Amino acid sequence: MKTIKILGTGCARCKQTEAVIRETLSEMGIDANIEKIEDIEKIMKYDIMSTPAVVLDEAVIMAGKVPSKEDVRAMMA
Repeated sequence: MKTIKILGTGCARCKQTEAVIRETLSEMGIDANIEKIEDIEKIMKYDIMSTPAVVLDEAVIMAGKVPSKEDVRAMMA
């Protein structure tokens, strides 16, 4: 099972990122562990410059924008 981490401090874009990921995975019938990381010290360990960021199995996939459903589908391919 894949692990997806959403890095962000709880802003609207971070919440939107989580919603898009959850909705797309549901549509695809994919089960994944989704974690929301809001602790700034933990976020800094991923060496990103802006949030929201998406981490798939400990690899930063996207940072600084809300993913589209197409982005999420491509991540899971």
